[in-house]
Amino acid sequence: MRDTADVREVDVVVIGAGQAGLSSAYHLRRAGFEPERDFVVLDHSPHPGGAWQFRWPSLTYGKVHGMHALPGMELTGADPSRPSSEVIAAYFASYEEAFDLRVRRPVDVRAVREADGGRLLVETSEGAWSTRALINATGTWDRPFWPRYPGQDTFRGRQLHTAVYPGPEAFRGQRVIVVGGGASGTQHLMEIAPYAAATTWVTRRPPVYNEGPFDENRGRAAVALVDERVRAGLPPQSVVSVTGLPVNDAIRRARADGVLDRLPMFDRITPSGVEWDDGRRVDADVILWATGFRPAIDHLAPLKLRGPGGGIQAEDTRVVADPRVHLVGYGPSASTIGANRAGRAAVRDIRRLLAGAPVAA
Repeated sequence: MRDTADVREVDVVVIGAGQAGLSSAYHLRRAGFEPERDFVVLDHSPHPGGAWQFRWPSLTYGKVHGMHALPGMELTGADPSRPSSEVIAAYFASYEEAFDLRVRRPVDVRAVREADGGRLLVETSEGAWSTRALINATGTWDRPFWPRYPGQDTFRGRQLHTAVYPGPEAFRGQRVIVVGGGASGTQHLMEIAPYAAATTWVTRRPPVYNEGPFDENRGRAAVALVDERVRAGLPPQSVVSVTGLPVNDAIRRARADGVLDRLPMFDRITPSGVEWDDGRRVDADVILWATGFRPAIDHLAPLKLRGPGGGIQAEDTRVVADPRVHLVGYGPSASTIGANRAGRAAVRDIRRLLAGAPVAA
């Protein structure tokens, strides 16, 4: 790494050290890039673990579905009763040490801009880096999505998002409305129901349950649907949003007990609860928004990568409008196994880019 007028120069900057960022750093290492000399990994979180370090304590490792190991090192012997935040954070920390990835943290990336000589300038809380290529692996956790409804600001109770969900005991004796039809919403409902005075489940669309096994073919088909949107330059949907809710024994019990009796989306929020245009109303002490997240990519805004469809058009991980930029953990690579594969693909393309070879598929 070379310093030029307080701007440090590298070949590749990786932003984010979750699954996608660590996978990318691993593949850079395997390709012969040296950390701190040829590439740098910047992470704004205080500790290793990516978004997992912020998960609620009741999400134990045994409840985590589809957590794939990082490339080159398995996660073995984990206690399924321990919080996933502890298990996976410890695993990521061991991984960073094992492969000497030298992640810099906490570093907040504020903007990525065009620089001289065909390079990119990455402006951060710890100074600036000039780079020939960028792997953006910032995920979604930092951008919780809060829908807006009439009367929302008048509600006298508490509103919170999945991002700060404290666990079920915090809702003891309270009337709770859970908004959202994804995996988080159903998990919250099933956990909260034994403690709450009452729960109400509200979603925009009826939930889709998948009884059969989620095999490789179904997974591939789901990823293909997300990939189609990203290739068209549309905002990505999560892979989970197109797979439906996998049915297990806990889901079956909750449906039989009425915990997962879903109501359509309300029309307004009142000081004491929510109302529908047909006259129905539900009083509540808490509204829990399990409404998902959006990609955390505002720092890329100066590059003007968004297209008319509202998203960033990408082929695999490579941004069509700027082949120096790769999005790993975005759209079809948002799953843990997808992030591993995408990290390898991004590094393959970047090697070609830096060598002056064509990078188009």
